[in-house]
Amino acid sequence: MIDRPASWRMPTRKQMEHMARRVGRESLPVRGLAPGDDLPDEYWQALLEAAGADGGQAGPGTSERLLRLSQVPGHVLRVDCRRCGRIVEIQKADALRLYGAEAVWRGVRQRLLDDTCTHRTGRYEEDGCWPSFD
Repeated sequence: MIDRPASWRMPTRKQMEHMARRVGRESLPVRGLAPGDDLPDEYWQALLEAAGADGGQAGPGTSERLLRLSQVPGHVLRVDCRRCGRIVEIQKADALRLYGAEAVWRGVRQRLLDDTCTHRTGRYEEDGCWPSFD
């Protein structure tokens, strides 16, 4: 086994500058943004165009588990447990009454399973059911 430092695999700064000149690129890296600098307009535009920046309106590609309860399609909501195989169903009107229209569907799923869980071990890490988010 050879006791060489890992840096032997990496070219030196002088070698990198030489290779960059041969390729025709500028050898010095572009200066990054300082903490006090303003972010470029392209960054802000990308944030506005990102999913979820449209005021909370769910698009066709939005994951169903991240929706608010009022946005979930269908009148019967179903969640199943990957641990014990139970299926819990609740009508959307009842879920809205119990949890509110602004509750997130993922949290409601977990609470539905936890309220009727049969697997209680006493350990926080292992306790409860495991909802399926398929």
